[in-house]
Amino acid sequence: MLNPVFDGHNDLLLHLWLHHRADPATAFFTGIAENHLDFPRMQASGFAGGLFALFVPPRRYVKAVAPQHAAERWQPLDVLWQQLEILHTLAARSEGRARVCLTAAEIAACRADGVLAMVAHIEGADGFDAEGDALAAFYRAGVRSIGPFWNLPNRFGAGVTGAFPGTPDSGPGLTPAGEALIAAANQHRMLIDVSHMNENAFWDTARLSRAPLVATHSNAHARCAQPRNLTDAQLRAIAASGGVVGINFGNAFLRPDGKRDSDTALIEIAKHLAHLIAIMGAENVAFGSDFDGVSVPEALKDVTGLPRLCALLRELDYDQSTLTRITWDNWLRVLRQIWQE
Repeated sequence: MLNPVFDGHNDLLLHLWLHHRADPATAFFTGIAENHLDFPRMQASGFAGGLFALFVPPRRYVKAVAPQHAAERWQPLDVLWQQLEILHTLAARSEGRARVCLTAAEIAACRADGVLAMVAHIEGADGFDAEGDALAAFYRAGVRSIGPFWNLPNRFGAGVTGAFPGTPDSGPGLTPAGEALIAAANQHRMLIDVSHMNENAFWDTARLSRAPLVATHSNAHARCAQPRNLTDAQLRAIAASGGVVGINFGNAFLRPDGKRDSDTALIEIAKHLAHLIAIMGAENVAFGSDFDGVSVPEALKDVTGLPRLCALLRELDYDQSTLTRITWDNWLRVLRQIWQE
């Protein structure tokens, strides 16, 4: 039996922008050999919806993985708009198989109809103005979730940085513009993602935001001392706010040694899940794969590994009610709260 999965984070749109820009819909709906996600594999594995990131990659990354685009000159906002257009193109050319969702009710309707539910999420507000005009424009265009940072500083503050092993206390907190961004996102009822915030920015957000705290793709620092993983104190704060943490499937965020080695046992995901549940409770934990953005365990391989992961959790005595919370219900509950439906 397939468990329908709502996933907190993936980088499909970045992959399509880098490698299939001329015809992203054909690539997505017919199949993509070199990545973690495409429509046929999603359908086969129970991947029923998620937050689809719009992300501006560093130019050195573009040069390394897509050298045909290395000479291009673009502004960060242009890239975000182009990736959002790809998302809307996927929906428009899906023949009813995929929809861009603006509400939790629409996500629930997609599940009932067997349609892929896609929510637009911005990962990194580089290029945004301090006045909130860009945020408002993306909201009007259908974006309902934003992480102010990736790893690099911007006008709103500094993302978490540093090598393994390290602490998330890697920089200053929010700037005045960052505080204003949190307030504006609250006003728009947008999800605010703390996954790439350093510890000071996290606590600033916890103090300022009126919405549940959400980390769309983060793990337990106590099990893997990557700076981007969350301390137990952060996990408790997220739980106290009624928020959610989506477990990241990236090897480097799972393994106690912090290595990117794909020879990583699937049980490492379960161990992080167990730690988060022990700290936060099962109602505050979900999946946040980071598919197409990280290397994942070979035992998982790609989205088709979701049924294997769910089978492992059943073997570890997770009952169906708890598994349904983790794979779907917790995300829908927190999105309803944040979007105030």
